[in-house]
Amino acid sequence: MKNEISYSEAKTLFDKYLKTEYLRFHSRESEVIMRKLANKLGEDEEFWGITGLLHDLDIDTIDEDYSKHGYKTVDILFNEGFNIPKMFAAIISHTEGVEGHKERRETKLDYCLAAAENLTGLISAYVLLRPGKKIAGTKAKSITKKFKSKSFAASVNREFINDITKVTDLPRNEFFQLAVDAMSEIADEIGMD
Repeated sequence: MKNEISYSEAKTLFDKYLKTEYLRFHSRESEVIMRKLANKLGEDEEFWGITGLLHDLDIDTIDEDYSKHGYKTVDILFNEGFNIPKMFAAIISHTEGVEGHKERRETKLDYCLAAAENLTGLISAYVLLRPGKKIAGTKAKSITKKFKSKSFAASVNREFINDITKVTDLPRNEFFQLAVDAMSEIADEIGMD
């Protein structure tokens, strides 16, 4: 059993288990935001990025039974020969609040993953409204405005996004700009160029 995972191993699993295009985009967006966050916060960029990449690995296999979400990802990783408790805890706790899930976010990694992966939805929804559907030129203040409109991208967990301020000194606006910048780096890959 391996207690760490390389990026090439993670990418192989990502390609093996996650086939739906928008989920692949979301996972890559989560990865790049987590990498930027780790860099900003002095954390392990590779580990945080891989955690972001793999956090929804089970979505194509759970048949919309969200009571299995997170747990099934951990099962997949474990069955593939990995036992990485810190990563597993973050993956399971990002589903906090789903019916039947008892795990709660506890660590900085847990809180940042939940914030980052929710923020991708808000930014993606905003970019879809822009002329040409391009992320270039997107400003944090525009995301903040949409964030405040509860009806916009209503399924995005705004509480989880706000909670980043509980574990970091990063102001929400700065977090938004960091995320936009991160997603901009892969704009061609995620269809936002």
